[in-house]
Amino acid sequence: MTATILVVDDEPDLEALVLQKFRRQIRDGVVSFVFAHDGVEALESIAEHPHVDMVVSDINMPRMDGLSLLAKLQEAEDKKSTIIVSAYGDMSNIRTAMNRGAFDFLTKPIDFADLETTIQKTIRHVEMLREARRRQAEAERAHASLSRYFSPEIAKRLASHGESNGMEVQWREIATIFTDITGFTTLVESAAPETLGELLNEYVGGMTEIVFEHEGTVAKIIGDAIQVLFNAPGDQPDFATRAVACAHDLDAWAEGFRERWKAKGVDFGATRIGAHAGPALVGNFGGNRFFDYTAYGDTVNTAARLEAANKHLGTRICVSASIAKGAENFRGRPVGDLVLRGRSEPLRAFEPLKAEKFDAPATAQYSEAFAKLESGDVAAMPAFAALVGMHADDALAGFHLKRLLNGAKGVRMQLE
Repeated sequence: MTATILVVDDEPDLEALVLQKFRRQIRDGVVSFVFAHDGVEALESIAEHPHVDMVVSDINMPRMDGLSLLAKLQEAEDKKSTIIVSAYGDMSNIRTAMNRGAFDFLTKPIDFADLETTIQKTIRHVEMLREARRRQAEAERAHASLSRYFSPEIAKRLASHGESNGMEVQWREIATIFTDITGFTTLVESAAPETLGELLNEYVGGMTEIVFEHEGTVAKIIGDAIQVLFNAPGDQPDFATRAVACAHDLDAWAEGFRERWKAKGVDFGATRIGAHAGPALVGNFGGNRFFDYTAYGDTVNTAARLEAANKHLGTRICVSASIAKGAENFRGRPVGDLVLRGRSEPLRAFEPLKAEKFDAPATAQYSEAFAKLESGDVAAMPAFAALVGMHADDALAGFHLKRLLNGAKGVRMQLE
């Protein structure tokens, strides 16, 4: 690399002297020089030669002195490393120069051996800055590229150059969300390929954007199904709260999407969402050739089972007690104690509700009916019947009424 040095000084003989003293380095391509006679001319020269690597400037000059020039150079986005030259013993100006960001200083009369040493030191500093900027630019380009395919947090870690990017397999407390679409297989078999491609790309794109807004990690996309993680790979102490908020926003977006496509004559199914929190084995399971950042364990399986439970319950969102207890200001109504497929112990589940629905009289009426059901009160059946009579669209209340009419009791239920 040839270092370009701008020398700013109003002494008439300095240019010839510098070119004479550095003729070997100039010939070998180590350095090249540009000259200016004051600060104004120096700024004009930098505008013409933006590749200037450093500035060697006197202080006392006409029109614009060296200290004023230094201040201008420090205001620029591309700050030039500057060596200030001052009369011997003028420590006041030297201190001012260093405070304004000068890299080094020399005293007059100039010792050219000292000047050469100082220039070499400054060149090394410039090269270090240039390398740091290059690495930063590479990291930013890598992050921008990876962000097209990975969650932002994963992209940031993959683009980093640290010894460990946090992708190693480890046990973590997480919240995980599963989403799926009802009747998607039928849609695949009936829709035209171009329609299905547009439909699914818009759906997955919109859903993942919602996840990213809540700083979640998209672990898997398999067709219409999406798996989301919170508190992985980065720490998120409020992961349960994030999961609930994300689930609500996913549900709202998916319902809006469904209505838009229904207006186009496409019958797109409802999105079902399940969420659970607990320990899971999280990390990159893709081996040496593939990248597959995901989570495994009972926590993940339970979230998937809760998503499927919506089909029986008539709900769109179903979350576990661990999510409900961990989320701040959780609003929801109990579903019951579900014995999910592959489990022997029941799991208390809830349907999270937005504030306006939670505060509605129907929710209090549901809570009263559920309390009767849980206690074995025979008044549970007429309580749910009254609720369904007033709110025929309350699928969860209808589910419990149907159970009671079929002879079921209590809130424990086996779901396949």
